Amino acid sequence: MTSLLKITGGTSLKGHVKTAGAKNAMTKLLVASLLSDKKCTFYNVPNIGDVEVTVALCQELGMEVSWDKEMGVMEVITKELKTSYVPQRFSGSNRIPILMIGALLSRTDQDIIVPTAGGCLIGKRPVDFHIEALEKLGATIEYRVMKREGAYFAHAHHGLKGTTITLNYPSVGATENTILAAVTAKGTTVIRNAATEPEIIELILFLQKLGAIITLDADRTIRIQGTRRFHAVEHTVIPDRIEAASWGMAAVSTRGRVFVEGAQHLNMLTFLNHLREVGGRFDVKSNGIEFFYDGPLKAGLHIETDVHPGFVTDWQQPFVVLLTQAAGTSVVHETVYENRFGYTETLNEMGAEIAAFKYCLGGKSCRFASMGHSHSVIVKGATPLVARDIQIPDLRAGFAYIMAALIASGTSHISGLQFIMRGYENLYQKLINLGAQVELIREEKALEPSQFYLPTEVKRLEPVLVQERFF
Repeated sequence: MTSLLKITGGTSLKGHVKTAGAKNAMTKLLVASLLSDKKCTFYNVPNIGDVEVTVALCQELGMEVSWDKEMGVMEVITKELKTSYVPQRFSGSNRIPILMIGALLSRTDQDIIVPTAGGCLIGKRPVDFHIEALEKLGATIEYRVMKREGAYFAHAHHGLKGTTITLNYPSVGATENTILAAVTAKGTTVIRNAATEPEIIELILFLQKLGAIITLDADRTIRIQGTRRFHAVEHTVIPDRIEAASWGMAAVSTRGRVFVEGAQHLNMLTFLNHLREVGGRFDVKSNGIEFFYDGPLKAGLHIETDVHPGFVTDWQQPFVVLLTQAAGTSVVHETVYENRFGYTETLNEMGAEIAAFKYCLGGKSCRFASMGHSHSVIVKGATPLVARDIQIPDLRAGFAYIMAALIASGTSHISGLQFIMRGYENLYQKLINLGAQVELIREEKALEPSQFYLPTEVKRLEPVLVQERFF
C-alpha cells in the first residue's frame, strides 16, 4: 500500500509541534552501540524510516532491540556479533552502511563486507576521505564488484593503531567513521579538520559515557585514547534541528505562528540569523522557539551552505521555497553537495522564478567550481505558486514541496512519501494539528523492497502498516 498527500494551500499554520529526536544523531548512536557488549538505553528516539532501516541493519549483525515507539524508548545490546557481513540489500537504503566499516573494525578482527553508500540522490557521496583515514589507522580496505553491485572488503587482522589524521574536508561521515574505528585502536588517534556538527558532539558524548576517552579542541581537532573497557549507557537523543527549522520556515512562509517545542537556539544560530534577515520573526522560549510571520518578507539575501557552524545544507531546500515569497532577489550557493537543486524545476513549474548556474555565486569559490555542476541559484520573489501533482525525489526536497503546496493556490497531490518518511515523524498528524488542509490517501500498491526496509523481530513493534506508523 502506498500513500499520497492531498494538500489544499492557502491556510496559515498555527499551533504547537514537538520536534522529534535527531535522525542524524540516533542512527549514528545505534551504530556506535555496536562497539560494546553492554546494554544501551536511548530516549527521545524518533519513529522514522532511517531509524527503522538502521535497526534492521544492526539486528542483522547480532543486535537485540526492544523499542517502545509510543514512549520513544529503545534498549539495545549486542552481546556478540553473529556476522561481519552487511547484506547487499542495504546498499541503497541510507548512508549508514558505510559507517559500519569503522564500527566493525573497532569490534572485530574478522573480515568485513559492507555495501556501497545509499541515501538520497543529491550528488556523489565520495568515501575516499573515509577509506584514507581508516587505512591510516591500519585497516586494509578494497573495493570489489559482486553480483553487479559494489562492496567494500575490509579487515584489521592485527588491530588498529592510533595515528594523526588530517581530513582534506571536514566530512561528517568521514569524521564519524574515523571516531568509531579509533575508540578501540591502540594508542591515541588525533583527527584534524574534523566535522563538529551537533550530531558529532552527540556521538562524542555518547562514546564518553560508553567508556571512550575523547576530547574536542576549538580548532576542529578530536583526540581519542583507545580503550576496550565499556559500560552500560543511558542517553537522550537531541532534538532534530533540521525538523525544527523546517517547521519554522513553514510557519513563516504560510503567514502563520507555530511554537516548535525542542528547537534549540544554539544549534540553529546561523539559520535564525538568515530567517531574521528575510523578515521572519521568532521568540526563543525556555523549551523551544516560536516562529511567526510579521509583515512582508524581503529578499536580498546571500546564503552559502557549509559545514557547521555554517548554514546546513539540509536547511537549503525549504529556505529556497521561503525566498520565493520574499520581495526581491536572493542568491543561494550550495557548497556541500553538487546536485541539490534539481527540485527547483518543479518549483518553477508551480510559478517560482529560480535560475540555476554552474558557477560559484557567492563570496568564495567552492570545491565544485568549474566542474559543470549547477550548484548556485538566483531566486526572484515574491511569486504566487499554483498547485500541481508532485513526486518527491529525496527527503529534504520532500519537505520543500510540502511547504510549496501549503503556500500554493489550489490542491496538490504529493507522492513518493517513503522518502520523507525517512526523516519526519508523524508528519501527517503534525500538519493536521497545525490546521493544514491535508488528507492522506492510501492506494493498494505495495512498496518495492528496494524503497524501504523494515526491521525484523523488534520487541513491542506493532504489526501495522508502515504508512500508518509514520503518518
